Amino acid sequence: MHLRKRCTVTGGAGFLGSHLCERLLEEGYDVLCIDNLYTGSKSNIIHLLDNPYFELHRHDITYPLYVEVDEIYNLACPASPIHYQNDPVQTTKVNVHGSINMLGLAKRLKAKIMQASTSEVYGDPKVHPQTESYWGHVNPIGRRSCYDEGKRCAETLFFDYHRQHGLKIKVARIFNTYGPRMHPNDGRVVSNFIVQALTGQPITIYGDGSQTRSFCYVDDLVEGFLRLMGTEDPFTGPVNLGNPGEFTILELAEKVLSMTGSRSEIITMPLPSDDPIMRKPDISLAKEVLKWEPKVPLDEGLRKTVDYFDDLLSSGKMS
Repeated sequence: MHLRKRCTVTGGAGFLGSHLCERLLEEGYDVLCIDNLYTGSKSNIIHLLDNPYFELHRHDITYPLYVEVDEIYNLACPASPIHYQNDPVQTTKVNVHGSINMLGLAKRLKAKIMQASTSEVYGDPKVHPQTESYWGHVNPIGRRSCYDEGKRCAETLFFDYHRQHGLKIKVARIFNTYGPRMHPNDGRVVSNFIVQALTGQPITIYGDGSQTRSFCYVDDLVEGFLRLMGTEDPFTGPVNLGNPGEFTILELAEKVLSMTGSRSEIITMPLPSDDPIMRKPDISLAKEVLKWEPKVPLDEGLRKTVDYFDDLLSSGKMS
């Protein structure tokens, strides 16, 4: 009798989580999706609810969770500045209390656990591109600190549980990722530009648009997650997962305009505080250990994302 491996994905109804749940089901896993639906949405996973190997459990991981699983992917956390700054105390709690609860669960079950960390642990970097050995340049008392320092503390907890209790941990540092099911109002640059272009609103660029970002398509990132979780001990990471192709924000705006055929004008606004000027991953470690690198070019990924938002707008489902 073939027993399916059971795994739980916290934040499984979110943008990244829903794609991960989908992929894990395809790979033959029994998937338990945990989400309090603060920024996640049932609409992201509604097509999975009829699958007998998929289950949604509404739960806030700042409270303990009692389930039986073999692997844990810890993705729960609001990830866009609009959402995490809306309730900064809760953002810190989900990173710290949430991590403690999930690590406690992994310890009890002797389960392998992956932390979805972030390139934000590097803050506004003084090193370019960013390697995993760089400790970062982070403001501990700014508006972004609840997320940046929350994620840094989560990494600390993961490594202390690993050293103190021998826990099998994996830590992924995620760089800008985009694709279908991004939240239309999350304030992130890809979704912002696409929604503005499709609705004929001015495209807002903060600063002069010369700041750079690297954009990784969601399918590539999920592949990285699975490869990381599949690595043998003692490899723990942290490992950068992102696309090293670097684009200025202005270049992205122009790509979106030409792809949508929009007549939106580009306007500039003041740069928010602590907004990084450069962001580009060094993915040498991922290439070496995971044999992973992104495959989807920006134009192809943007096309799929534009089509998703176009459908959302035409069906009137965008709130």
